[in-house]
Amino acid sequence: MLLFAFVVAAAIFSTSNALYPSSSEVVELTPSNFDKLVVQSDDVWIVEFFAPWCGHCQSLVPEYSKAAKALKGVVKVGAVDADAHKSLGSRFGVSGFPTLKVFGSNKNKPEDYRGARTAQGLVDAGFKALRDAVDDRLGGKRSGGGGSSGGSGSDKDVIELTDSNFASKVLESEDLWLVEFFAPWCGHCKNLAPHWAKAATELKGKVKVGALDATAHTYMASKYGVQGYPTIKIFNAGKKDSSSVEDYNGGRTASDIVNFALDKLAENIPPPEVKELSSNEVLKEACGEHPLCVVSVLPHILDCQSKCRNEFIDMLKDLGDKYKKKMWGWVWTEAGKQPALEDGLEIGGFGYPAMAVVNAKKMKFSILRGSFSADGINEFLRDLSYGRGSTAPLRGAELPKIEESEPWDGKDGALPVEDDIDLSDVSLDDKDEL
Repeated sequence: MLLFAFVVAAAIFSTSNALYPSSSEVVELTPSNFDKLVVQSDDVWIVEFFAPWCGHCQSLVPEYSKAAKALKGVVKVGAVDADAHKSLGSRFGVSGFPTLKVFGSNKNKPEDYRGARTAQGLVDAGFKALRDAVDDRLGGKRSGGGGSSGGSGSDKDVIELTDSNFASKVLESEDLWLVEFFAPWCGHCKNLAPHWAKAATELKGKVKVGALDATAHTYMASKYGVQGYPTIKIFNAGKKDSSSVEDYNGGRTASDIVNFALDKLAENIPPPEVKELSSNEVLKEACGEHPLCVVSVLPHILDCQSKCRNEFIDMLKDLGDKYKKKMWGWVWTEAGKQPALEDGLEIGGFGYPAMAVVNAKKMKFSILRGSFSADGINEFLRDLSYGRGSTAPLRGAELPKIEESEPWDGKDGALPVEDDIDLSDVSLDDKDEL
């Protein structure tokens, strides 16, 4: 009886210390599984070091869980009870809670996550780390489409598929799969082989890359209408059905295949938030945690009331959705509210609305010279994404300082009420003579 009571008490104590239930997509990490799951894996991980009694940790749970669900099958999300497992916290220099770290290419030197503690911020950081990890495998840069791929991959990273294992490995998984249907005697298949192997190695842990000998395993080849070799099919992430399959018609180099696969993964990214610049933290998150940040200065509320302003913000949201694969940050402020920002980006007094795009890594910016419209901004951003357009250095090689302010309340603006002037004691007959 005493033993039973002890076991029940221990179970209750253990449950009370867990912030994330077993049904959560957040993986519980401990000293016994950390190296195997994180350090020795090819996956990118976001790991929270928490203490069960920590109020900020408890507040983070909904957003962290949401991020884990959004990143499922793409980036791993885990949590360490650093109060119970102090050795892990000490190993990675954890001195406060919660501490968030991103384990990318170098698992022994994770990067501190200093972005917004929101699902969107965490998802953005996960995809940035994923892109960086793949770029590292490509040798530090991404080749353009159609070029030849140097280096080599490993055949062992290409998953061998058959009629008997296709359903369990591909159709019953929620991973994104690229599957080549080939014939051993096919010359084009032989030419594709080293590129396919290299892509499989570079995408390991992110996208599953498989190959099926369609001459030996004719059932699956027939099911998916394979008539020539090689035929490449995409089995999209999530639960699979007949609508999950599509043909791959892209380039046949490793870089083409890798870039396509990463773009496919990015389709699951939610649209970025368009945030109002109300603090330095908002600017640092938007610009410091993203490759570029798009800064808009909208007219004063008295010049452009709530309906007008919301139309501008909705347009920026649509553009953010269109360019979400770029993982840029998006912010806005009201004309005259952030003078240092306008001065630093040389758009003060230029006319409103106005826009500048900032590269915080290079400390450079570019100004929209065309119309502040969907077409005008799209052309401007498209040129920047292709490396075109003029840039200028940020003054002082630092981001402008943001004045703390209350966010817009969503209402129309109103002129300040002035007191009436009492003229009852003024005699209009009195004249002052010089």
